[in-house]
Amino acid sequence: MTPDRLNRFARHIVLPEVGGAGQMALAQAHITMVGCGGIGSPALQYLAAAGVGAFTLIDDDVVEESNLQRQTIFATGDIGTGKAQAAARWIARFDPAITVTTHAARITADNAKALLGTPTLVLDGCDNFATRLAVSDACVALGIPLTSAAVGRFQGQVANFAGHLPGHACYRCYVGDAFDATDCDTCAADGVLGAFVGMVGTMAAMSAIRIILNAAGVGAGFGGPSLSDPQWGKVLVVDGLAPSLRPFAQPKDPACQGCSA
Repeated sequence: MTPDRLNRFARHIVLPEVGGAGQMALAQAHITMVGCGGIGSPALQYLAAAGVGAFTLIDDDVVEESNLQRQTIFATGDIGTGKAQAAARWIARFDPAITVTTHAARITADNAKALLGTPTLVLDGCDNFATRLAVSDACVALGIPLTSAAVGRFQGQVANFAGHLPGHACYRCYVGDAFDATDCDTCAADGVLGAFVGMVGTMAAMSAIRIILNAAGVGAGFGGPSLSDPQWGKVLVVDGLAPSLRPFAQPKDPACQGCSA
């Protein structure tokens, strides 16, 4: 790494759980992000700040004024612009060394594999179950880890899934098949607190970093909890009102259509 990059990530490198090897793993990582909205915005900010070297951004929506209350990478001047394009512009201003590819498209079961590509991991923060399940199925088929994050009013959920690995659950194991539809609750109908969405988005960024460090074989062996433990299938349920955090383990469904065929 060049001296300016070493200085930029110095606070990471001095952490024994990250170090130079971990920072290089982050620099070499490629994350495909599905959705650049409430969850995607803070997740993207902290992953870019962490030094992730490449992103593929997938979002077919455009920035609206009502988004600015929680989608923190956008400003008034971005209203009417495609979210993926506006997010790419934010990255270019923040760190020109990051490589960005954008797709202004909605993921379906037919195009998911082609759009996701072959990243280190996929981070899904989209707003409907049909897309989430299409992304999960494609990740299993492609052998790609999935970080999934969602918010409904004051409840959030974050988890890492590895349905492509023996014995591990996928996202479809978690929600089942009944949600292959787009008729789910929306922020416009139910409301959402911007700060709470940011909290869940940054938790998703932490979960993604765990996967990257695990894949590089760094961050373990220091005693106690390991930063490189991806915690596959452990769903973190966040209560924003209490506030509280409740984890539970999602077992693999032997009848799952996504990962147990």
